[in-house]
Amino acid sequence: MSQNPLVQNELLQPLSPFRSFFSNGMTVGAVTLALIAILPLFAILWQIVKEGAPNLTWEVFTSLPAPLGAEPGTPNGFANAILGTLTMVGLATLFSVPLGIMTGIFLSEFAKGSTFGNALRFAIVVLSSTPSVIVGVFAYGILVVSTKQFSAVAGALALGVIMLPIVALTTEEALKLIPNSYRLGSAALGGSKLNTTWRIILPAAVAPIMTGVLLAVARAAGETAPLMFTALFSQFWQESLWAPTPSLPVLIYQYASSAFPEQNAIAWTASLVLVVLVLVTNIISRLVTRKRNPS
Repeated sequence: MSQNPLVQNELLQPLSPFRSFFSNGMTVGAVTLALIAILPLFAILWQIVKEGAPNLTWEVFTSLPAPLGAEPGTPNGFANAILGTLTMVGLATLFSVPLGIMTGIFLSEFAKGSTFGNALRFAIVVLSSTPSVIVGVFAYGILVVSTKQFSAVAGALALGVIMLPIVALTTEEALKLIPNSYRLGSAALGGSKLNTTWRIILPAAVAPIMTGVLLAVARAAGETAPLMFTALFSQFWQESLWAPTPSLPVLIYQYASSAFPEQNAIAWTASLVLVVLVLVTNIISRLVTRKRNPS
């Protein structure tokens, strides 16, 4: 069917000067606002790198914090805080990821549209918006008060509660992205709902689920308030999972508010290390997604 010559001529006509000016102006305005929006991020990163890089030596990864008044040249690091952070985030991941993934699968595949599913989803959304300090108080009341001991397990519980709704909601949304034709095809071949979910739907959604898990890990690694209520801090190596445990966020908080310049310098270096750890986690999530979805 041939196109109307009048319509074709209108399509080939250049924009009027006013419309061209308006279009270009909106483009410039959008780019300018986008640059302004990310300017604080680059300012923060620049300040952290500027202040933290000079003290970034190998000994900060292998040494304990030097006591105040130590002689010049004494090794001064935060290897115990790095180990404590990895320990608590690892325990929190073991607790929250399986439970979060199973919850997301239940909401997407088995409780879709049900009253119970809607109520459970609402509760998870509320939990995801709960301030982290409240989660810390909750873990304090559950474990610290009952065991009368600050510990890595209590800190991991708080971080796990923070991670749980992120993993659950991400898993649910990831499963919703899988075309319904996958489910219908499996059902046509005699697959049960459980078998379809386990063998067809879940493998197809691995990439976005992994992205959500790694983002939850990055979120937990930077939490400070819950750990102050649960794990507290220590200047020494972690004795056990049921002992006060150092962490990078708490070390940064304590040393940044210190009156001693050497501790302030260590706080900047610890901030740089923590930012790098979070950045690496996010890069891994992107690489996992790209590998699973090459298009």
